[in-house]
Amino acid sequence: MHSKVIALTALAASALAQMDMGNSSLTSVLSSAADLSNLTSFVSQFPQLLTTLSSATNITILAPSNEAFGKFLQSPAASAVTANDSNAIQALLSYHVLNGTYPAAAVKETPAFIPTLLNNPAYANVTGGQVVEAIAQDDSVVFFSGLLSNSTVTKADTNFTGGVVHIIDTVLTPPQNVSTTAQAAGLTALVGAVSKNPQIASTLDTTPDLTVFAPNNEAFQSIASILQNITTQQLSAVLGYHVINGTVAYSSTLTNGTSVPTLAGPNVTITISGDDVFVNSAKVVIPDVLVANGVVHVIDGVLNPNATAAAPNPEAETQSAAFPGASSLATVPFTSGVPAPTMAIGAGAGGAGGGGGGGQETGTPPATGSATGATGTGAAMPMRTGAMGAAALFAGAGVWLNV
Repeated sequence: MHSKVIALTALAASALAQMDMGNSSLTSVLSSAADLSNLTSFVSQFPQLLTTLSSATNITILAPSNEAFGKFLQSPAASAVTANDSNAIQALLSYHVLNGTYPAAAVKETPAFIPTLLNNPAYANVTGGQVVEAIAQDDSVVFFSGLLSNSTVTKADTNFTGGVVHIIDTVLTPPQNVSTTAQAAGLTALVGAVSKNPQIASTLDTTPDLTVFAPNNEAFQSIASILQNITTQQLSAVLGYHVINGTVAYSSTLTNGTSVPTLAGPNVTITISGDDVFVNSAKVVIPDVLVANGVVHVIDGVLNPNATAAAPNPEAETQSAAFPGASSLATVPFTSGVPAPTMAIGAGAGGAGGGGGGGQETGTPPATGSATGATGTGAAMPMRTGAMGAAALFAGAGVWLNV
């Protein structure tokens, strides 16, 4: 998807200039829409939140329809609601409010990652607020959230004094931590590998602003002969080579030839060829899986910190493993004892197994302005692992695979 895209900033600003500034209040918009009666009742349980949103300016509200709420309340994700967990409920609602005014026309075929008002650190460790992915697909505007859940706009551009409301057909899913997301994605080998060192799991789940390149099961199986004898220290170094700290690199922000340091120390190199994105020689097969503290890109190879010069052959159907002499075995490494997934992720904007996101020309777009008068809700701060501590954990032993 290489189409040139006008920045959302310009489009949104143009749309704003054409808006009737005598628009209705948020409360009147919600109460007058029969299809939003469930949302209205839901939000009314939190008068302070409703007051805050009503007085806010320059926001976009993704409003789940009654049918969307019906589906949601029948799902396991509704447990926090049925348990009256007020912090979780307010976090969920905050995730449906975009920081900036985005009419439907501002959403294009290039994915945009738009910050929301979900900045409660108990639920999001992303600087600037957790994001949603917005993209135009098949003449519809679609928003992807946690676990690659997709929500389609069924009625767009109802203006109110503080911005715009879009009615969506599915409640957004706030991104989960890396461990939960990897489990849902069926990355059981990665889950098992990470569990070998509980500190690594904690680091991946709590360190803010991470990008994780997550090998799929086939990637681990393809080098199983080496992994069957790997030490915990060596495995930690390999896993650390799949993590970028301090940068949330969504697909649309990746650029060809970029070399980025990892938690393990050595750099990885991004290659973009057509619509395909590679990390060293591994191909991104599922891009932009949002997690609570950043983003995960699923890749088809395990990266080798001793093979930083590994480069792809974009013309080949499959890439050579980055571990010379490695071979596959009948079983997938590290999966013994790992529970089967209890939930699943969606196909995402790139489709199941799609490379997606390659060579995008725009990154996270600035809104027409920051929302004013609205902030996230407060809660207890989760444990955060500092960059130096995380780097020491992944590379601390200084033991590298000599292959």
